[in-house]
Amino acid sequence: MSARSKARKQTLDLLYEADIRGTAAIDILAARVDNATDPDARPIREFTRELVSGISAQKRKIDELISTYAQGWDMDRLPTVDRNILRLAIYELVWTPDLAEGIVINEALDLAKVLSTDESATYIHGVLGKISLIKESIAR
Repeated sequence: MSARSKARKQTLDLLYEADIRGTAAIDILAARVDNATDPDARPIREFTRELVSGISAQKRKIDELISTYAQGWDMDRLPTVDRNILRLAIYELVWTPDLAEGIVINEALDLAKVLSTDESATYIHGVLGKISLIKESIAR
């Protein structure tokens, strides 16, 4: 697993925890960074920090996109892991132009296949496909 893949997984873990706890992922990240001297603490990757910060800054817009393009699903009805995989991948697709679109989508699908269901991977692929078609108009 590449360093960026590990950072994406770590980001997903933070997003998932924040969603379950009903708090902001950026706050959980800050707490983890503050506890970095704890010998049991996992180090936070720099790419994870970038992703969590970016997702937190764009969360409202990302959630609007999910609500709009996840046809037939309310945000609250989406499984928590799927919702956060979408948040991560949409942020990368739209706001990190240096990343290849295919890599972003494949990484999201891999996370879905490992952590959710095959049906989730198919659904996530469809939503991300729609977002990738309009991404140029979103980031502006």
